Amino acid sequence: MSQTGTPAGASMVRFARLSQRGLLLGLSASRVACIGAAAALATIAVFVAGLGGLAVTGPVWAGLLGLAFVRRGGRPIVELLPTAVHYGLRHLHGQRRYRVHPGRARPAGTMGLPGDGAALRFLLDETTGAAVVHDPHEATLTVVAHVDHAAYLLLSPEEQRRRVTGWSRVLAGLAASGQAVRVQVLERVCPDSGDGILGWWHQSRVEPATDEAAWATDEYQCLLRTYTPAAATHRSLVAIAVKAPPGRLRVRGGKSLDRLRQEMGSLEASLRAADLRLVGWLDTGALAATIRAAYDPTARGGQGRSLACAGPVAIDEDWDWIRHDTGYSCVLWVSEWPRTDVPADFLHALIFQPGITRALSITATPLSARQAIRDIRRAKVEHVTDAAQRARIGAIADLADAAELDDVLDRERALLAGHADLKFTGLITLTAASLEQLEDAIAQVERAAIGCGCETRRLQGQQARAFTAAALPLARPIH
Repeated sequence: MSQTGTPAGASMVRFARLSQRGLLLGLSASRVACIGAAAALATIAVFVAGLGGLAVTGPVWAGLLGLAFVRRGGRPIVELLPTAVHYGLRHLHGQRRYRVHPGRARPAGTMGLPGDGAALRFLLDETTGAAVVHDPHEATLTVVAHVDHAAYLLLSPEEQRRRVTGWSRVLAGLAASGQAVRVQVLERVCPDSGDGILGWWHQSRVEPATDEAAWATDEYQCLLRTYTPAAATHRSLVAIAVKAPPGRLRVRGGKSLDRLRQEMGSLEASLRAADLRLVGWLDTGALAATIRAAYDPTARGGQGRSLACAGPVAIDEDWDWIRHDTGYSCVLWVSEWPRTDVPADFLHALIFQPGITRALSITATPLSARQAIRDIRRAKVEHVTDAAQRARIGAIADLADAAELDDVLDRERALLAGHADLKFTGLITLTAASLEQLEDAIAQVERAAIGCGCETRRLQGQQARAFTAAALPLARPIH
């Protein structure tokens, strides 16, 4: 990726490769099982019935090899089978369709979300005024902060570097506390008509008194006419999920809410240190409006909504998209981050792509030192074992294996130096009024992601669950 135009002294970042380790020679256990079954079947057929038996059983062992080597959506078919089976079972049980039944009673305190989100409950913390989302299955409490910030691209390189260092300390502080389960940064972008900008200009402009002022006024009006159609509203949200013991929670008191308030206070302090302004913690009305806007992009206002009815009215899930209320959506997974040094604003082209309603969600899962060391040791053992197997059969090692090992060693060095270990997941939610517009938006975003040095994949068979994790600020996991 070219670095032409990068300001001198700007902060540079680099990401590790997506691990391709497997059970044998980079192949997953399911692929090895398919290949082994095909080889065993072909061998038995030859010994029992000769070439005729090999030909008769050809469709079976060829099908097994096809499952292991034929790819769909960037993944071997055999690795998609569990997702496809789960998708088929949900189709048989009618779980791909969701409809609100106003006359049917629902448990008090629930949020009216489909799928796994149906178990989520909410309460209001009267001390901070924040809406708290309780997940009884994962035993977590989640709160959402609205964060405002200055335009990063307009800052000097030194100020940009200071902001990047401050944000890294925010993540390090959440990871070091040991209470945070997940941290989600959600950037929602909605195209704007620009009427507010034009209205402000028409009200605030003053008739020019000189020719120079008239020239400047004309140029500014030309600039507004050119770039106003590409205007968009941006909203940055940070959701943190902390541990909570199983059982019912009380609105007042309780150690779980006390720990949550401590994390909220720590986050507020670290945000101030990073020169990020905390607009406020979302209360029930603001969180309800945010959730409703994700399912109904045409919704306006809604501050007075209740979380009990903030969910979708209807959802129809397909293999690689979902239809909800007034739009169609698709979730893309960022499968590869830049593998060369890039500036910290490398996602600029993706975030500021004009004319597309989208949400970029980056979820960071802190790993304990013990778990991180265990993962690093397992990766090193897999690399050594794979290298020995390649040498045994005479296969040539490639540079990708060496680069992956270097990434593991860099991760180990950072961990030994005292840095926190975080596992990042990037999801992009695209929303449009029709399937044709959605496909156009997907194509544009995929091209923009390539320009950013990233690779994206459309999630298959799990769009409804991915939408809940990627478009809603609830710090939800996706498996």
